[in-house]
Amino acid sequence: MFGKKKMGLILSGVLSLSLLAGCGNSGNAATATGEAKDTKAGAATGTTEISLYTGGSLNVKELWETLIKDFEAKNDHVKVKLVYLPAGTGGASTLDRLIAAKKSGQTDTDIDLYEGSLDDITKGVGEKLWETVDTAKVPNLANVDETYLKQVNNQAIPYRASSVVLAYNSAKVATPPKTADELYTWIRQHPGKFAYNDPSTGGSGSSFVNTVIYNFLPPEAMNSDDPANMKKWDQGFSLLKELGPSMYQKGVYPKKNQGTLDILASEEVDMVPAWSDMALEQLAKGLLPDTVKLTQIDPAFTGGPSYLMVPSLSSKKEATQEFLNYVLTPEAQTVVINKMYGYPGIKWSLMPSELQEKFNSVSSGYRSFNSGELQQEIYKRWQSEVAGG
Repeated sequence: MFGKKKMGLILSGVLSLSLLAGCGNSGNAATATGEAKDTKAGAATGTTEISLYTGGSLNVKELWETLIKDFEAKNDHVKVKLVYLPAGTGGASTLDRLIAAKKSGQTDTDIDLYEGSLDDITKGVGEKLWETVDTAKVPNLANVDETYLKQVNNQAIPYRASSVVLAYNSAKVATPPKTADELYTWIRQHPGKFAYNDPSTGGSGSSFVNTVIYNFLPPEAMNSDDPANMKKWDQGFSLLKELGPSMYQKGVYPKKNQGTLDILASEEVDMVPAWSDMALEQLAKGLLPDTVKLTQIDPAFTGGPSYLMVPSLSSKKEATQEFLNYVLTPEAQTVVINKMYGYPGIKWSLMPSELQEKFNSVSSGYRSFNSGELQQEIYKRWQSEVAGG
């Protein structure tokens, strides 16, 4: 979604996905010998089978099942095996195994394509874990904003995204705030009618807190883990503490992203920060009343992509790149939007006009945020000075 809580390197959230991989001698990964057998079998049938490792919520699995089916219907010489590892099943340890395989000199792995986070990219770069991609290998990379590819040094493909936006009850709020300062004024003027979740429990609340703090810092600080930035947080935390009594129930912070959407749906509050994809999906399914509208403020809340990476150990890069090329077509990206209610990984201008219109209110852009380990320090200070203040 380039337009689910910016585009540069991030953060938070977002977020909010746990994305996984496996390799080495684990049950989810083939040894070099096993890979060789698969290659021979593919040669005998005239097809190449690649493995896509992913994780996260069930809708991620359903998205890939649809995309794979559509791709294979048009490309009978490439088969895609989906290895879905649900969130909470040890994603970090499987990524560590992939790194260990690289360090140990292993020359092959069954992981041909890996969906992961910015943190996964960063961990892998130092180990030379990811294959560099370009338009010579994946022509439809030309459909992606070049800025976003440069931000990850062409070692990952941001194939979908989401951002944090302002969700509000239009029956109660005729004119929503357009800027951050207008939002803070609105909160003061409507005590008890705004809520954000505990930032340590979900990316939408984290984005609200980070936005308040970093609006007082230079733009480049948004993607810096320099501890010196901690000394510049005072104004932001003072504002968060000052706004506290005007929050829901004079300073109650719901748990998780869904917590704030629930009290917006029940009309206990009139406005909350929310992930664009979550809000759009729940609007489409009638879980949020149709009076709920979405908008972005200026400076924007944060957001970011989900990435696809090609491990350098894969021996099936050409077939993998062919599948990646399909994923970056407007046809496949339409499936991404309809299934995930997210933003496309390719330029909005290449998408069907009806989708551009549908997402017009939230596709105006977002900012990246990646403070590394400083994020945990923000959570600690927030708990001490805002929640416990």
